[in-house]
Amino acid sequence: NCWFIEHAGHCSKRPYLQQQYVCQQVTYTDLLALTVLPPGVDKAEWLASNTVAFFKHINLFSSALSEFCTPSTCPTACGPVYVWTDDHGRKLKCSAPLYLDYAMSYIQDLLTDEAVFPTKAGSLFPTGFVFLVQKVFLLLFRTLAHIYWSHYRETLALGLHPHLNTLFTHLTLFCRQHALLDSEDTEPLQDLISALGQHVSKLPIPNHLTPAPIP
Repeated sequence: NCWFIEHAGHCSKRPYLQQQYVCQQVTYTDLLALTVLPPGVDKAEWLASNTVAFFKHINLFSSALSEFCTPSTCPTACGPVYVWTDDHGRKLKCSAPLYLDYAMSYIQDLLTDEAVFPTKAGSLFPTGFVFLVQKVFLLLFRTLAHIYWSHYRETLALGLHPHLNTLFTHLTLFCRQHALLDSEDTEPLQDLISALGQHVSKLPIPNHLTPAPIP
């Protein structure tokens, strides 16, 4: 499967950029420090374990809002128009929930493919593994983008916005640290990335959580 999006412009109102919301996170932990490859850890193993973790968190978060995301409420996403390309090269313009379902199913199949994400000791990661990881993170980014664009008010009502901000910040920092997304991929939410980045840099990190300097 392949995928791309055609930009249709931002929504006129972006409540996720309002200061009282963008400043809220669920942790004081230095998220940037959590993205760095630990000494002695194989990079492919690090990418694989984090890919699985991000998928589980984002799939769970998306599922919590699934009742609000239907073909009638989201015939297309507010922001991009989602287009899925199937195995035969056919481009399918579909509703946001259908696109996200395709995306989550694709990732799930990839993560459970022993030839791509090996779990047995001594197994090797395939050639092109990083390219596949980049595709996964692009889909995960777009999933969170749809939530910000179309379901942020529901996220607020459920009190989940600090979790969303923390998850999105961690994801974008991890992608930047390991060059998983191009600037054109993140451009639709660059305003939010900048706003969250400015806030994160000002967070008072408690001494016991302050990471050791990275050489």
